[in-house]
Amino acid sequence: MIPISVTILTKNSCQYLAQVLDSVSLFDEVLIYDTGSVDDTIKIAKSYSNVRVILATFEGFGPTHNKASAYAKHDWILSLDSDELVTPAMIQEILATSLQEKVVYSFPRHNYFNNKFIRWCGWYPDRQYRLYNRKETGFTNVQVHEAIIVKHMQHVPLNSPLIHYSYNSIADFLSKMQTYSTLFAEQNKGKKTASLSKALTHGIFSFLKSYILKRGFMGGYEGFIISAYNGHTAFYKYLKLYEANRKDG
Repeated sequence: MIPISVTILTKNSCQYLAQVLDSVSLFDEVLIYDTGSVDDTIKIAKSYSNVRVILATFEGFGPTHNKASAYAKHDWILSLDSDELVTPAMIQEILATSLQEKVVYSFPRHNYFNNKFIRWCGWYPDRQYRLYNRKETGFTNVQVHEAIIVKHMQHVPLNSPLIHYSYNSIADFLSKMQTYSTLFAEQNKGKKTASLSKALTHGIFSFLKSYILKRGFMGGYEGFIISAYNGHTAFYKYLKLYEANRKDG
């Protein structure tokens, strides 16, 4: 078994969880940090002998990731999303790497929508920092768009990809837009200014950036949907922030 703890945040994550857990069966410990699932997530997780389940509350993505890593058995943490699969090539590359505590390791990520590998809209290349030693670093303490802190750390890019099934339907886009826009407003309330015109400007720019500058137009239907999602998310982020600032006086 590989002496690395895999940490995964879950909430109603049963759709891909069995595939994800199958992909990390060689790791000594997989820690599922669940924040309120009412589907079969917990049942699936408990069917794997190398999986440990922690039931907790969600405190924003950054703080919750750090809480999860604190429960882990090992200091080396491989942080995954509940819809990300580790490839056999990635496992072999990790095993062949002499891990250094002052180093954060990243992997390219292949994102799929409608069973298509998306190479547009800023979804590729999509390198992610995911393997780190918790004694040396951790996640930023933010509600959304969290990241492993790499300041004062070395970065070693590995070559084998994660497989990411981030959106399976239009409902998935709407659900994530609701979550991310709300967390953005909570995180920036009283810190950033917002208005209807700023929301419109950010929304239009985000769509055009994704569809034109990042070549979403080459992705056909999927490219347009992703670009529209990016635009709508930016719009509602600033609209919710405007509403939160007004309520806060």
